Formats: sequence, structure tokens, C-alpha cells
Amino acid sequence: MKTLFPAMIALLLTGFAAATQAQDKAGDAAAGQNKNAMCIGCHGITGYQASFPEIYKVPMIAGQNAKYIVAALNAYKKGDRKHPTMRGIADSLSEQDMADLAAYYETQGGPRAELPATPVKVPGPEVAELLKKGSCAACHGENFSKPIDGSYPKLAGQHGDYLYVALKAYGTQGNANVGRAHAIMGAQVKAFSHTELKGLSGYIASLPSDLKTVPQSKFK
Repeated sequence: MKTLFPAMIALLLTGFAAATQAQDKAGDAAAGQNKNAMCIGCHGITGYQASFPEIYKVPMIAGQNAKYIVAALNAYKKGDRKHPTMRGIADSLSEQDMADLAAYYETQGGPRAELPATPVKVPGPEVAELLKKGSCAACHGENFSKPIDGSYPKLAGQHGDYLYVALKAYGTQGNANVGRAHAIMGAQVKAFSHTELKGLSGYIASLPSDLKTVPQSKFK
């Protein structure tokens, strides 16, 4: 299984990159700032916790890759990511809306810090073996903050409980309201127990990050 993952990733990335390039649309960050009313109620509150499908902190998206934000919103809109609230929001957005919001959140919070090329915090032996088993750095970068393509997310420093819930969702099938359909991540997650996924999430969450939550008021 270990030897198959890198080859499978390379093959799937080729087709995925071609598909995302066809969807690219230039975003306007200033326009996105005027379209984020539905976003700030969760993503603009430091430490805000969602309660579905379980309690966890909503992800930090300020500083996240714009291409990834667009890809995620499209996945919610198509139903590849099953989450009733996010599906409803994504359904209301045009391709231009998504591009504008993504451009805004990629730059929100100002310039990003230059992070070490490799994590300063070395994982313990068990987590190191899990990272190797999943070939996590192959897509998300050695420091988990410089993915090989912008359509993949920065992970370093993201909330650990969110990462854990997201990883479990890739392995969930047959649930109308929970789950994420993604060929690469679905195959990866099958190789891990929930305990192992939690260990991976905790380590990645502990790394230096340029992701942020920028507090915002809904009253502008």
C-alpha cells in the first residue's frame, strides 16, 4: 500500500490539475470583501465552534490558497462535500463570487510570515511513520504550508479538531449530510484508524502557520 500511494497521487494530480485550470477565474479581493456577509458569522469569529457533525472549531481561512477555497466551494455546491450549511451558501454563489471571496480571504490579514522549509517541531516516531505512510508531504509540502499546487490547502497550524473531522469525512460513505468525495484523500484515509487520524491532526495543528482568523463584525 505504501508504494502505491505516490504513484496514485501523481496520476490523479495530472487529471485534477487539468480540471482546475479549466475552472480558473480571476478574483477581485475588494469585491470579495463586499460579498462575505455569509462567511463572517463563522469564519470571522476567533475560536468559533461549529456543532455539526460534531463540535469543532471552524477552519481558519485567512491566508488560505485562493484556488483551494474555490475548489472547496465548488465541491460543496456539487455535493461532493456534504454539509447542509456550506451547501446552501455555495449554492447561492456564482463562479465570480467564489473567485472574489477566495481572492479576499487569501490576502486577508496582510503579508504572510516566511515559514521554515521543514517543520522545526520534529514528529514523534509514531506520527513520523504515519506521515510517511500517507505521503502527506507529497501534496501539502514538507512544512505543510506550501502545497505543490494552490488547489490543495495549507494545513500547518490549522485547528486540530477541524482537521480530524475533515479527515474522517473523506472516509464517510452512505451519509446524506456528512462526507467528502475526493479520490486521493478517500484512498489515503482508508489506511488509517481514527486514533491515527487524530494523531496526525494534532501534530499538523502544532506547526507554525500563516493561517489566521481575522475578527470581523457583521455590522459594517
